[in-house]
Amino acid sequence: MGKAWKFGDSISTDVIAPGRYFHLRSNLPELSKHVLEPARPEFALEVKKGDFVVAGENFGLGSSREHAPMIIKIAGVKAVLAKSFARIFYRNCINIGLPAITCNTDEIGEGDELELDMEKGLLRNKTKGIELEFPQLPPVMNRILREGGLVAYIKAHKSLEI
Repeated sequence: MGKAWKFGDSISTDVIAPGRYFHLRSNLPELSKHVLEPARPEFALEVKKGDFVVAGENFGLGSSREHAPMIIKIAGVKAVLAKSFARIFYRNCINIGLPAITCNTDEIGEGDELELDMEKGLLRNKTKGIELEFPQLPPVMNRILREGGLVAYIKAHKSLEI
C-alpha cells in the first residue's frame, strides 16, 4: 500500500527528469533527487517507497530518455497510474520494471492510500473504499515486471518468450 501523488496532464520527461540536471545522467541516484521537481519541488524529498505517481493524460511525453522512468523507480515509486501515456515512456517503464497502469485516475485524490493487484487488474483506493479495474497487461509484460525489467528477464531466461 502506498500514497497517491497527484499530477496533471501532459507531464513531460523534462519535468520528470529536469534538463538542467542532465549532467547527472550517469549518476541516477543523484538525478532521482530531482525527479518531478518542476511540478512538485517537495516530491523527491517526501515520496516513500511504495507510493504511486497518479496523473492525467499523456504522461511522459517529450524526449524518449530512459532516465525518466528509471529515476521514478529509484525514488521508490511502486507504479505510475495515468489516463494515458506517451508510447515510448510507457515501453521504457515496462522495460525497466516500473508498472505503468492506464486507468481513470479521476477518483484518486492526493494522498489517497492505494493498493495495486497487477494479476487481477485491480486498484484499491483504501481511503475512499472503492476499487478501480484496469486492463490487465499481456502475460509477457507481467513476467517482465515481476522480474525487474527486460534485461533481468532476458538474463534469467536467456531469451524472451512471447
